Amino acid sequence: MTGATSETTFRTAIVPAAGLGTRFLPTTKAVPKELLPVVDTPGIELVADEAAQAGASRMVIVTSPGKEAVADYFRDSPELEHALESKGKTELLARIRRAPGLLDVETALQEQALGLGHAVAQAEPNLTDDDAAVAVLLPDDLVLPTGVLSKMAEVRARHGGSVLCAFDIPKDRISPYGVFDVSDTDDGDVKRVHGMVEKPAPDEAPSTYAAAGRYLLDRAVFDALKRIGPGSGGELQLTDAVALLISEGHPVHVVVHRGGRHDLGNPGGFLRAAVDFALDDPEYGPALREWLTDRIGGTAD
Repeated sequence: MTGATSETTFRTAIVPAAGLGTRFLPTTKAVPKELLPVVDTPGIELVADEAAQAGASRMVIVTSPGKEAVADYFRDSPELEHALESKGKTELLARIRRAPGLLDVETALQEQALGLGHAVAQAEPNLTDDDAAVAVLLPDDLVLPTGVLSKMAEVRARHGGSVLCAFDIPKDRISPYGVFDVSDTDDGDVKRVHGMVEKPAPDEAPSTYAAAGRYLLDRAVFDALKRIGPGSGGELQLTDAVALLISEGHPVHVVVHRGGRHDLGNPGGFLRAAVDFALDDPEYGPALREWLTDRIGGTAD
């Protein structure tokens, strides 16, 4: 397993994966959205790999009844491994062993869909006294290139408190996002957070820095989650807990990520991610690029 070292500021990653995947129905009647492959690797494995690269040694998947397959994906498959080994399929064997070798996986159950804050709260019993902070990774968000969590850990080590990820979004496209009210630090890509506004009109947005699906949260967030009431949509919102901590003087910063992002939460975004990853694949990329060029040019069947 990839172990956390004394330099890392977290060892546990929480991945909320209890949703029904309604935008992918009817497929998600039988296959959890988190297991749909981006080329040949499920999105949740990509997220687990990102967490492991940043120093996590354990992942708590918050799931719902009927979605046991998400956690099962990270279990060993002795019979399949033996079959592949006996046929000399060493590359395939390494690939199916990869996910179970990334980190230790546990589950927490969210019986009702009561919001992201509620989902994160379900993982608290899985934590130990060593978990002074936890990472939360939303599996619908692929943040590219990976590495922002490591930068967030460095910022927490320097400033303490909680650290979130942000993207710099053009102001005319800011309205669908949660937007941070920030001030500068001595690092141009690190901002101190003073508040947050959900889905503001462009002329009312406090900045152009919008929340992404990566959080490095001080353990204090679990106490805050117990003290907030239902927010937007009648759900417990993680951002409301963070806002409560800010109001009580808890330091919160954002790391502005200058890379790319894919939204796996809807078919359109999922397709873009699959094409992007496939174009970089040495096996599939060249033929796909040629086909896309012809298809866009109108000459492919």
